[in-house]
Amino acid sequence: MSFAPLETSASPPQALPVLDWTHRLTQLGSRFFTPLQPTPVAAPRWAARNNDLRTELGWPDELFDDEHLQAFAGNALMVGSQPLATVYSGHQFGQWAGQLGDGRAIWLGEAQSAQGPQEIQLKGAGRTPYSRGGDGRAVLRSSIREYLCSEAMHGLGIPTTRALCLVASPEPVRRETIETAAIVARVAPSFLRFGHFEHFSAQGDTDSLRTLADHAISHHLPECKSRAALWQGNVYAALLDEVQERTARLQAQWQAVGFCHGVMNTDNMSFLGLTIDYGPFQFMDGFDPGHICNHSDHQGRYAYGRQPNVAYWNLYCLAQALAPLIDDHDMTLQVLEGYKTLFPRFMGDAMRAKLGLTGALASESARQADWTLVEDLMQILASERTDYTLFWRRFSEAVAAGKADMDCHASRAMTDTEFPVTAREAWQSMDDLFIDRARWQAWLARYDERTVPAQWPAMGQQMLRTNPKFVLRNHLAEIAIRQAQAGDFSEIETLHNLLKSPFDEHPGMQAYAALPPDWAGQLEISCSS
Repeated sequence: MSFAPLETSASPPQALPVLDWTHRLTQLGSRFFTPLQPTPVAAPRWAARNNDLRTELGWPDELFDDEHLQAFAGNALMVGSQPLATVYSGHQFGQWAGQLGDGRAIWLGEAQSAQGPQEIQLKGAGRTPYSRGGDGRAVLRSSIREYLCSEAMHGLGIPTTRALCLVASPEPVRRETIETAAIVARVAPSFLRFGHFEHFSAQGDTDSLRTLADHAISHHLPECKSRAALWQGNVYAALLDEVQERTARLQAQWQAVGFCHGVMNTDNMSFLGLTIDYGPFQFMDGFDPGHICNHSDHQGRYAYGRQPNVAYWNLYCLAQALAPLIDDHDMTLQVLEGYKTLFPRFMGDAMRAKLGLTGALASESARQADWTLVEDLMQILASERTDYTLFWRRFSEAVAAGKADMDCHASRAMTDTEFPVTAREAWQSMDDLFIDRARWQAWLARYDERTVPAQWPAMGQQMLRTNPKFVLRNHLAEIAIRQAQAGDFSEIETLHNLLKSPFDEHPGMQAYAALPPDWAGQLEISCSS
């Protein structure tokens, strides 16, 4: 089988493996998208190929042969692909922005896989009718960040779009300076956003809104049909309920791992509760609830501590969009109330797990007592800007070392032969993270009272599988970017191998889990990232 070169490409036809395309989105009709072809780039080369994902999806080895490079560069089309760009609208930084759409992402189609149908997009593949004056391109810098972070989030067990491969090109792209182009091929069961529904609701096009909602229910969220029993048989209320629950769970996972998205506009919110659109994101270094990772977010709307409330605000916008279908104002508000219960529950469970407190609680008062313990700890971390990832990993290691070792560290009553040096060092490393050590030790005494000391080693082992050793810190991504800009893509592969299993020790890679260098604090990530 062959693929068809684009009319603007000089590439000859070449043999390509055939993916089993389904293209259910195209059945919605022309109101939902514009068919178009990607814009070719000059001299493409592979920057990264995610063989783990390709294998998981059951797609053939040949997909990453050099002859397929042209297809992932946007210079040719696989036979059966039906490229298009979808239209959506949305709220950006709290203001209605009107019509938006896929401005630099081109949907290649939907292909069958071992994990069910998967949509494939090329991000950075050229201008579309929705580019709003932009060039439709992505730069190598931002593309590396998306490739690595989407896979890092997957390694952490957080729902996300996935990155299949990364193609680089020397073609110039102007942002703040002249940079070079890149294209990320990303994969998800669906790229539907809140903004897709806002678009048709704002236009008063209830027929299209219903068509889109029915598509989402039939093909992506069939559980809504049974969930409707909770809402007097109203399947659209059940749809909103399913989305708000997925969103609440996702927000708890982001907060627990210290992830800042940076641009939580409604058009950047996945209808399936996936992390989507990696731009000015950051995993926090020093813990700061007010941390703003996006240099373009001058008002701090999307600061770390505000993310859960912004998600609720976005859900309210989605509820307004779905209101013509739900057709019951009181029921719509009742559905939204679920977020106010679910997010605190998910967040509490996530933080209890980070502390090793995974057992069932007998009462709501016990749950509140645990949350008070969490809040007091977070206040300590915030007051000292303690490194978030390093704290949780060291604490996990120290708890795994056992209660007796903590007592030994505190009292210095035992001899060096009564416990391993590594255990003593584990508890010393905890003290080293704090200036006000008395305040930390006071909190630790409360943790001691809450837990069963004999169970600490087992708890610690569970915590080590909950609190990652490696996250994609900004400076690690920056090092990979600088090397790639010099033509060396090896650091991308190194980071990908670390981040796909972030809870493992990875001997010899300790430097990737260390405190960030001083220059890391000077990095600025903006919407152009």
